[in-house]
Amino acid sequence: MNYTSKKLEKSQYELVITVNPADYAHALEHAAEHISARAAIKGFRPGKAPYDIVKQQVGEIKIMEEALEHIVQENFYEAVQKEKLETIGMPQITIEKMAPGNDIIFKAVAAILPAVKLADTAKIKVEQKKPTIEKKQVDEVVENLQKMQAKEVVKSGKSTNKDKVVVDLEMFIDKVPMEGGQAKDHQVYLSEDHYIPGFAEKLVGLEKDQTHEFSIKFPKEHYQKQFAGKNVDMKVKVKEVYELQQPELNEEFAKKLGQESMTKLRELLENNLLQEAEHKESQRIEVEILDKMIENSQFEEIPDILINGEKKKMFYELKHNLDTQGIEMEQYLKDLKKTEEQIFTDFTEQAVKRAKAALISRQIAIDNKIDVSKEEMDKEIEIIRSMYKGEKNVEENLKRPEVLETIATTLQNRKVLQWLKDTIIEKKETKTVNK
Repeated sequence: MNYTSKKLEKSQYELVITVNPADYAHALEHAAEHISARAAIKGFRPGKAPYDIVKQQVGEIKIMEEALEHIVQENFYEAVQKEKLETIGMPQITIEKMAPGNDIIFKAVAAILPAVKLADTAKIKVEQKKPTIEKKQVDEVVENLQKMQAKEVVKSGKSTNKDKVVVDLEMFIDKVPMEGGQAKDHQVYLSEDHYIPGFAEKLVGLEKDQTHEFSIKFPKEHYQKQFAGKNVDMKVKVKEVYELQQPELNEEFAKKLGQESMTKLRELLENNLLQEAEHKESQRIEVEILDKMIENSQFEEIPDILINGEKKKMFYELKHNLDTQGIEMEQYLKDLKKTEEQIFTDFTEQAVKRAKAALISRQIAIDNKIDVSKEEMDKEIEIIRSMYKGEKNVEENLKRPEVLETIATTLQNRKVLQWLKDTIIEKKETKTVNK
């Protein structure tokens, strides 16, 4: 086997590979065995017919076609190893010459991992701020818990801005009923912001069985695109009005929530808020570090296969998030007035950024010998098992090499991010809690 190589644009490599008959003879022998195992050749058991008999029966070109995939894979891999290329995905193969007794010549165009010149971490500055929890934040959580414990009692008379109403709702534009603009037994808490801005306020002062008609202009950025920026006529019929009777904030209230006193309850809530704030700060730091690393690193041109791979991941993540909200992708696209292809195009900039972040993480791991041990893998797999206990498909997936590779990459990325934090972050101490 011999070959010529040429680097192409967009981090691609072209290999033109020539394989002479002596080098692919063994592949023809194996191909003939496979053919004789499938085809009934008189006088021989399946798979046992001699090569010349198989050639006589099916023709040498048929044997070459059977062997071609093996010949291409074997010789492409050998050329890649000799060139020390790190290819991504499957190569694009073009057969340029194939005839019995002659050289097989094929061209392989493969994407390769682009080279990365990492930014100097010593020149990147990121400040870590220690979160501060204000008293009013704890007060808000306590008030929300108080609302959650409220009893809903049917009342007569007009609704106030502290009540809940149940209504039947219809929406019209130019007197035409809107698709998806009807709702039966729609519950509205009048003390809270409604998904239709200004809607809750229009229901204050209404009584049971009362019908009320009014108009609301929807904001231009409203998520329901068929309503966004339009004047919508509303017709509501009040089915019921409820008074929300909230419990007193005392020791009994705290005990119902598993705490011995209001002081202990507030301490618990304060600690939970602090942990949440620290998690958000950690995420903010990670984003800032990666942004600055991407901005200050140098990349060869990113191949389309990497960008398209990130787009597919982003589309899957979007679909998963919509599924958890009970929203069909078809309806989502209809509301946006976009196709899947347009969504993929919209993902391009972020996909490039994600691809660069992955390349940076990989290069840092190589340079600093950051790897994932078997113990770390086993621990992560056990965590996944415990989260999805009893789900058969999870156990099956955990045996697949590509799934295990994804888990290993995720763990490695976490370790790289921690390494970057430890290397880059400038810590700034402030008061943790401001009471």
